Amino acid sequence: MREEMERDAGVFLMGEDIAKQGGIFGQFKGLSEEFGAHRVRDFPISEAALISSAIGAALTGQRPVVDMHFSDFVTCAMDELTNQAAKLSYMFGGQANVPIVVRAPEGAVRSAAAQHSQSLEAWFVHTPGWRVVAPATPADARSLLKAAIRCDDPVLYLEHKALYSMKGEAVAADEHEDGVATLGRARVVRPGRDLTIVTWSKSLHTCLSAADELAGGDRPVEAEVLDLRTLAPWDRQCVLESVENTGRLLVVHEAVRTCGLGAEIVATVAEDCHGLLDAPPRRVANPDLPVPFAASLERAVIPQVADVVAAAREVAG
Repeated sequence: MREEMERDAGVFLMGEDIAKQGGIFGQFKGLSEEFGAHRVRDFPISEAALISSAIGAALTGQRPVVDMHFSDFVTCAMDELTNQAAKLSYMFGGQANVPIVVRAPEGAVRSAAAQHSQSLEAWFVHTPGWRVVAPATPADARSLLKAAIRCDDPVLYLEHKALYSMKGEAVAADEHEDGVATLGRARVVRPGRDLTIVTWSKSLHTCLSAADELAGGDRPVEAEVLDLRTLAPWDRQCVLESVENTGRLLVVHEAVRTCGLGAEIVATVAEDCHGLLDAPPRRVANPDLPVPFAASLERAVIPQVADVVAAAREVAG
């Protein structure tokens, strides 16, 4: 965030509790002191007004980055997000752009309960005009944010709350020298020949642990793990090429199962690779339930390593 604010004077940050507090997760600490109140703007508790103001600023050539506190709160600004930000460039025939970034902490962690734990990416993947990214590593958190800020389209930047404390390299080995990701490009994180596992965000780490477990034992399964990174547009070519090689597909995500992005990925593979599939594709996802408050129940609804291993062995046969 700091690097992009230094690079472009038109980039500024707006949201609730971001100036003095530095964001409720501390992700903006020090920015107010460094860049001043005109570029780190505390806003009243009105998500609709927040997004409306960001759209107006974007239409006049600025690049606002909006902090939504929790992704759940996008519900308070759905008209502005889906009927304005997503559609204005199309309605103006490309004569105007809306380069806003909405940073939305998502996912279940620490018993935040039903109204602060959702994964709502499918809503925006389903809305033409939005780009959606979901980093899973520190390097991608940086490179995808840079790409989102420089993009002329509105971008929903989903940052899983459980990953805030994660440490790692700031630049991926396969990234551009300037550290800016290419939107719409997935990454093969772990190669394999027996099964393709497609995932994103925090679920990537669950799937990598599952892949390690699958590779051992009496019936080893070599799973190829793909991190989508960008959910809209998602990298169809990368997924299809992997499934063509393995003949099997498992999609894992923390959003609820019904009408989740996993269903779209499975449908696309079924349409384009039906003659190459050796087994029906499967999904591992949250059940169609609100996320519970109790820690034991919260854990029960989120895909765990054992869930991925069991589903993968069933698909692998």
